[in-house]
Amino acid sequence: MTVRRVFFVNRFFWPDFSATSQILSDVAFALAAEGVEVEIVASRLAYGNPDLRYPADETEGGVRIHRVATTGFGRAGLIGRAVDYLSFYLAALIKTGMLLRRGDILVVKTDPPLLSIPMRIVARLRGARQVNWLQDIYPEIAGLLGFSVFDGVLGRALAALRDRSLKASAMNVAIGEAMRSKLRATGLNDRKIAVIENFSDDEAIRPLAAADNPLRAEWSYGTDLFVVGYSGNIGQAHDLNTILGAAKLLHDRGAGHIRFLFVGGGALFDNVRAAAEVHGLSNIDCRPYQPRERLSESLTVPDLHWISLRPEVEGYLLPSKFYGILAAGRPTLFIGHPQGEIAGIVRETQSGWAFGVGDATGVADLLLKLANDCNAVEEAGRAARSLMDVRFRRELIIGKWKQLLDELG
Repeated sequence: MTVRRVFFVNRFFWPDFSATSQILSDVAFALAAEGVEVEIVASRLAYGNPDLRYPADETEGGVRIHRVATTGFGRAGLIGRAVDYLSFYLAALIKTGMLLRRGDILVVKTDPPLLSIPMRIVARLRGARQVNWLQDIYPEIAGLLGFSVFDGVLGRALAALRDRSLKASAMNVAIGEAMRSKLRATGLNDRKIAVIENFSDDEAIRPLAAADNPLRAEWSYGTDLFVVGYSGNIGQAHDLNTILGAAKLLHDRGAGHIRFLFVGGGALFDNVRAAAEVHGLSNIDCRPYQPRERLSESLTVPDLHWISLRPEVEGYLLPSKFYGILAAGRPTLFIGHPQGEIAGIVRETQSGWAFGVGDATGVADLLLKLANDCNAVEEAGRAARSLMDVRFRRELIIGKWKQLLDELG
């Protein structure tokens, strides 16, 4: 590769297990292995552990990591989260300004949201080329999810500043075609939009039969159980009521051989526990995030995974957990917009099923059917892994990043 030096800015990086950290870490280490000088500006915070602080400076896998001190109020309250964001904006702006040189490529992710705005200042002053790696599009998401303050003057002002930062940058990376369409609608020129999908480590995460999975045995899931899984963060953008409604219907029908497993955390994770307690749902289990080295086992505990996206935010983000499901060779049950991007992919490739929000009865009926049809589940799982190998392989997606940075370099 001909690129001289690449800076990535994101709140979280290796060894943190957050989704944005894992994808960024894979790209950064792969580029460093190609001889690119890669540096990271991140926070010292750990996504799921408020008491942990990562070292301020270290080098791993040829990547130089600079971690800045920020406040650590965490994700529980909106005010505390906003203060954490603001402290990172300021600390990252100063650190990046100290390190960046003319001709560098500055890749800015979207944790915290709207990071492209402050980073545009330092990129312009330092003569660096800015690339915005958009995992989501704010402030629109916030307004659509009910945060009314972003529906008015403030939201329009932030959107205008964001649009200016995107248009002034060298390139903007969308993670799907639906997101590309949203960026076009802002007036962004097609020449400044590249689609590079997210991915998962398809070498480390491989299909594993239930009978051969040690974690499934540890968690006392026999091969006679049909396990419906969810892995990762459950936030405001996800629909939870449909799957909980299906769980209640199946519990009331006496379908004890169908179990719902939630692994992870997030703003709505406690809602799962509360619903299970209030309704006496013995078919719901909750587990904490698992170490990355056990991710292959964790993702292959379920026979099927469900993911969701509220229809109103379709195109503004795309659940990255989808790629881990594909790598694990498990089918996807998608709940969201019937014509959404993931819904279309799973229907086209026969790697899963899609339902609209609120169709708990349809979901319950399907799960009852699949629990007694292992062939259909296995066929969809094979299609899922094939889709990963053909379209979303880690090596393929990282190759897109190498090509993009070469073109900019």
